[in-house]
Formats: sequence, structure tokens, C-alpha cells
Amino acid sequence: MEQKQYFNKWQERFDFFDKHGAPDTPEFKTALKAASFGKRILINMNIFAFFFGIIYFLILGLWKKGLVMLGITLGVGLVLNIIDFMIGGTIPNAVFTGVSVGMSALWAMVANYAYYIKETKGLDNWNPFEGIRMV
Repeated sequence: MEQKQYFNKWQERFDFFDKHGAPDTPEFKTALKAASFGKRILINMNIFAFFFGIIYFLILGLWKKGLVMLGITLGVGLVLNIIDFMIGGTIPNAVFTGVSVGMSALWAMVANYAYYIKETKGLDNWNPFEGIRMV
């Protein structure tokens, strides 16, 4: 079977996950704390997923996880808008901006490990939070 070649950033992420396990394991947390700030950002966040969300997930072939994340994003937005409507439109725009940035950060935090398990373990299911620690 032919080995796929990945860009250096992806290979570095994959090597880190191979060596230290999933983000919800104690070994991963310890290794991540020992890493430099730049390395922690490289492993934990994906800038393209932050800005492009569902489009980037589709490009990576993570369409199932992308649809779930899109549903979560739309659901959170809908609930926030319903609350805003019910209280007379008094929620400041900064709250909407903060929630949007938070949802973008969620996309960014899920992307790397989701792509890793799809590519290395062949797991392509609907759970975008598989192996991810949220706190």
C-alpha cells in the first residue's frame, strides 16, 4: 500500500498525535504543556478551519463532521437570535461577535484531530468531537 505524503505542518501534527495520543489523554496534555507556544497553536488550532469552516472541512473530506459542526453553528445562532427577539433586540452586537468567534474557534480546534483520525485510522463518522477535550 502506498504511503500518502502530507505537507510538513500536517506531518508534524500527525507525528505529535501518533506519539502522544488523542487530545483527551493525559500524555497529550503533558506533552502539549511542554511544547512551545507556536507548537501548541500548530497542534491545537487550524487557521483555515477558523476562517472557512465548512468549506475547509469539505476540502479535507470531512463532510460528515462538517455538517454536524454546521448544524451546531446554525443552532447556536438560531437560539441566540430567538433570545434576542424575545427580549426585544437588546443583546449587544458584541455578544453576537463573541459567539461567532467562539464558534470559529470550535471549528479550528476540531479540524486537526478529525483529519488525523480520518487519514490514519480510517474513522470517518459523524462525531466531530471524537477524542477531543473541550476543557
